Amino acid sequence: MDETALRPFSSEDFRRRAALATHPADNDEFGDHRLNPDLRDLIIKPDLRDAAVLVPVVDHAHGATVILTQRTTAMRSHSGQIAFPGGKIDAEDPSPEDAALREAEEEIGLSGAHVDIIGRLPDYVSGSGYRIAPVLSVVRPGFDLTINPDEVDDAFEVPLAFLMDPANHRRQSRIWNERERFFYEMPFGDRYIWGVTAGIIRTLYERLYA
Repeated sequence: MDETALRPFSSEDFRRRAALATHPADNDEFGDHRLNPDLRDLIIKPDLRDAAVLVPVVDHAHGATVILTQRTTAMRSHSGQIAFPGGKIDAEDPSPEDAALREAEEEIGLSGAHVDIIGRLPDYVSGSGYRIAPVLSVVRPGFDLTINPDEVDDAFEVPLAFLMDPANHRRQSRIWNERERFFYEMPFGDRYIWGVTAGIIRTLYERLYA
């Protein structure tokens, strides 16, 4: 297909951009420390735990969307927050891609048969002590989701065009442990996307769409 004919914010355009712009080896370039350079030494630590998330871009004819989840309020950490499907990388997982696919199926019943892995972003280091591998994918329509109520309250889709519009990326701050912490937020209707999830979305924008 002629690249000039690709529709903006389509899955085809997303595939092309991902192929040109993903560099998994660029670890530590992105993370919560980018907005909080004074906390870099507290965030970039030697004992970071490895995790992976799936960035599932759904191939809709009217424009691509991104599947996000709302974590159950019963979770011990990050309860009720908006997140990508994903979690810790287990010793049995051959790769971050396998971990992201496994977690997506466990959390929301998204079958890997509908998912094409197309790349990865650089690892994202979170202030909560994780080194997160964002795995980029295109999801073919026709899937059925089954929510795991022990982990997720809901799964929903947000237009890729909305998430990749920098006008929707707001820089905010809160006081945490008597220090000001900066983060991105991206309110979408009654959904409040912020923190690590918004940071990864911002990274996606910077690497592929800026």
